[in-house]
Parts: sequence; C-alpha cells; structure tokens
Amino acid sequence: MRSYSLIAPAKINLYLEIIGDRPDGYHELAMILQSIGLADKIDVRPISTDTIRVHCNHPQVPTDKSNLAYRAAELMVRQFPEAFAKHGGVEITVNKQIPVAAGLAGGSTNAAAVLVGIDLLWKLGLTQSELEELGGTLGSDVPFCVGGGTAIATGRGEQLSPLPSLNNIYIVLGKYRSLEVSTPWAYKTYRQQFGHSYIRDSDNLAARANAVHSGKIVKAIWDKDAREIAQKLHNDLERVVLPAYPQVLQLREMFANQEGVLGTMMSGSGPTVFALVESQQQAEQVKLQVREAIPDEDLELFVTRTITHGIQVASSV
Repeated sequence: MRSYSLIAPAKINLYLEIIGDRPDGYHELAMILQSIGLADKIDVRPISTDTIRVHCNHPQVPTDKSNLAYRAAELMVRQFPEAFAKHGGVEITVNKQIPVAAGLAGGSTNAAAVLVGIDLLWKLGLTQSELEELGGTLGSDVPFCVGGGTAIATGRGEQLSPLPSLNNIYIVLGKYRSLEVSTPWAYKTYRQQFGHSYIRDSDNLAARANAVHSGKIVKAIWDKDAREIAQKLHNDLERVVLPAYPQVLQLREMFANQEGVLGTMMSGSGPTVFALVESQQQAEQVKLQVREAIPDEDLELFVTRTITHGIQVASSV
C-alpha cells in the first residue's frame, strides 16, 4: 500500500462578525477565511495492526485522542469499517510549522489532511464536499481547510461559499510562543459584554449572514485590491481579546506603525496578529523592524502569503 505526504496550510480570518446565538449553543458567524503558505506536513501511512498512531515533532501537541488528527482518523474508521477491516490501521506523523494555539487553524488543517490522506490510502473516492461534511463533525474550521483558498463562512463557520482566490498578497505573522487565548473564553466574554446587540430571530440572522456576500470587503476581494481589503479587515473578537491581552494589542500597534503595512488585525480568537503588505521585500523589512523593536525571544515572526488551495498531496510512495 502507498503512503502519502500532505501539505496542510494554515488560515487567517480577513473578516469575523458575530451575528447572534444559534439554537445549538454556538454563535452565528459571518467570516471570510483565507489560506496562507505557512503549513504543516502530514504523513499518513498504513500499518499492519488495527490501531491509530500519531507522532508529532512539537512537544505541546498531544498524540492521543485529544488530537484532532487522531479524531479524524477515528471518524474514518467509524464511517468506513469495511475499508478499515480491509486495509488496517494508520500511522500519522505531524511535522509542525504552524504555531500551536495561535488562531490559525493548525489542528483543523491537520485533521483535514488526515481525512484526505485516509481517503487516498483506502481508495474511498470521496468528493471534496463529502470530505468537508465529514470535517464539519470534527470542528468548524475543518471543512474550509479541506479545499482552502478564499471563502465566506457562515453558520458556525462550516457553511462555505467560495470567493475568487487571492494569490500572493504578502503577510507578516506575529505570535508569542507562550501566549494562548482560549477560543471558548473569547466567545463567552464577547457574549457577556455584547450579547445585548445580538440578532435574536432566525430570519434576521440569515439575512445578516447573507448580507456579508455583498459587503465592501467581498467587493475588494473580487477586485483583487489588496489595499482595499486591508482597509476593510474586521474582527469582533478584538473587542474582548485586545483589552485582556496587552501583548497582542502592542504587537498589533507595532505592525500598524510600520511603513508598507496596508492593514493589520488579530486572526480568529488570537493571539496571532497579521499584517498585509505590498511585497515580499516589504514583508521581510517589516519583520526585521518589528524584531528590532520587540527583541523578545518569545515572539515568533513569519513571512508568508495568501494561497489558492487547501490540502495538497506533496508526494506518495
């Protein structure tokens, strides 16, 4: 049997609006998600025993059932017991490049890669939409990570509408290694502070989610206008995370003050901050200037760019 190496890109949010509460306890969201070149590498290979094994090069990443990649493999075993009986277990090796607990969908993209890898390994022939549907049972970001590119996400993030792909807008990312922001905390705090402004009835929720399709940032994406996209970046969760985490606020302000930065924002529930810039040269310059201004070794900085795809097969042997 073949083994597969897959590239699992991270994502950033170009837009995140919290519209209201859903009956299932989640928030109704309207987001614009964007794949970026920073990626993990996932190896999926068959093993002779009927077990799932996960390995990772990052000490903070668990390799048991709390790992989303492990749960993705478990899901495939449950969904396709005959294929599991025929082909046996899988060994998954995660080579982490995406920072952990960063708001960049690192766990979700790993899970998406495992779904794609096992589909290939077991010759299931699943379509992208079938893989996305499976992914939606694991987490809100997993469906997007399968196909990637640029998309509007509504519902709790699992309902996707593709947008024209943005290619080669350069990005500088900053994340303090030791800093983590709990996503449940961020949403709960937002609900406590701003829940009075939520839309309550389902018709208006749906109408507001739909309105994002005609919003100014979507027009800027259709026009592939990086400057205009940068001006329309929006993330409701900044309202609760930035006051509570001064390091994130300081990093955001530092990015905003650099020459060549078109716009800057926190991604998802943080704590990663990103800046959109004119060119790779400009991005490297911004990275250098921020490093000089904040010489803290705990701060990781990356230069990357927008890409047009999600999970890709790097090689098979």
